[in-house]
Amino acid sequence: MKTLLILGAGTGGTMVANKMSQMLDMQEWKIIMVDRDETHYYQPGFLFIPFGIYGPNDVVKPKRSFFPSNVDFIYSDIEMIEPEKNRVKLTKNNQVINYDQLVIATGSHIHPEETEGMLDGGGWQKNIFDFYSLDGTTKLSRFLKFWKGGRLVLNVAEMPIKCPVAPLEFLFLADWWFTERGMRDKVEIVYATPLDGAFTKPRASSVLGDILTQKGINIETNFNIGSVDAGKNKIKSYDEREIDYDLLVTIPTNMGSDVIERSGMGDELNFVPTDKHTLQTQKHENVWVIGDAGNVPASKAGSVAHFMLDVVIENILRAIEGLEPLPEFDGHANCYIESGFEKGILIDFNYDVEPLPGKFPLPGFGPFSLLQESHANHWGKMAFRWIYWNILLKGGEMPFESQMTMAGKWS
Repeated sequence: MKTLLILGAGTGGTMVANKMSQMLDMQEWKIIMVDRDETHYYQPGFLFIPFGIYGPNDVVKPKRSFFPSNVDFIYSDIEMIEPEKNRVKLTKNNQVINYDQLVIATGSHIHPEETEGMLDGGGWQKNIFDFYSLDGTTKLSRFLKFWKGGRLVLNVAEMPIKCPVAPLEFLFLADWWFTERGMRDKVEIVYATPLDGAFTKPRASSVLGDILTQKGINIETNFNIGSVDAGKNKIKSYDEREIDYDLLVTIPTNMGSDVIERSGMGDELNFVPTDKHTLQTQKHENVWVIGDAGNVPASKAGSVAHFMLDVVIENILRAIEGLEPLPEFDGHANCYIESGFEKGILIDFNYDVEPLPGKFPLPGFGPFSLLQESHANHWGKMAFRWIYWNILLKGGEMPFESQMTMAGKWS
């Protein structure tokens, strides 16, 4: 009996388990998943909790609800991956699992301790919050209910981060929320980013930057945070620039799982070096990466994990047959950007093509508009939660290909 071992039962790992349980001969193979948590989080929903659109119960479900019955699941921390020996050591009962094919889907996680003064300066979860964790976004929601106004600074510590558009969405929703509460004139909103614009892609950055300006949101570019002075309510960059805040919303340093570091498999941020087209690790032929765990230069977002899925599945099946992997992943990313007031923006891009205007998914018809605000895009964003729980996680088919198409785009 051969073993496909999947480390991590988030979006990527769960999709692989569902797909591979249909593709493999389960008389010859067994599929084992390992994860330490029993709860699955709909992470795109964290964004909405501070503004009362979702509550905590709207973004959590039991992981077991999404596993196929023929997959073995083990709740445990992972002590070590030993790819040279084709085995993984777990902390639970010192269990060792030997594998034939390994999928790493251990994701990425926030590390506020990487910024001096962030955690130990006395302001954490008092007037400094994240919204990339359920705990952080829930406590931020409670804070905002009673906040009387002042200067709100949203800071991205460094790239890459999960869902690169989420900081912009937070800013747009904050503008809407304070307007609805009749206190927008009492709140100054500042976006401090290490990028040289609102986004990583020039054309989208220009459009999104214009929207920030229209909404009266100030942007401080090339701001690489060095420290937080919680006593003085200041953040300071490495080049000695300072920004005062009354409320600091932080997107801390994002890093790969600690087990990647312990196993000596990662880069300086614990992301696994991965071939950006085949999704095979650069050092080990029978180890594959899906989702946020790798260092491929694509967005760390749920849609990207979905577009990676078919490539990972096909290449694992090819490897089992002794064939070379195909370089078919093109970095495809598709993101709804909630812009407030029941409007949204949709961007669709890959490694080589930046976001362009147009219609999606049907050329000339849509119903979604690319790189343009529309009500349809907002409702697409809101419908995605149902699609996520009921189709995406279960490995269901979606009405578009993994590779990006130029159809419907205006270059």
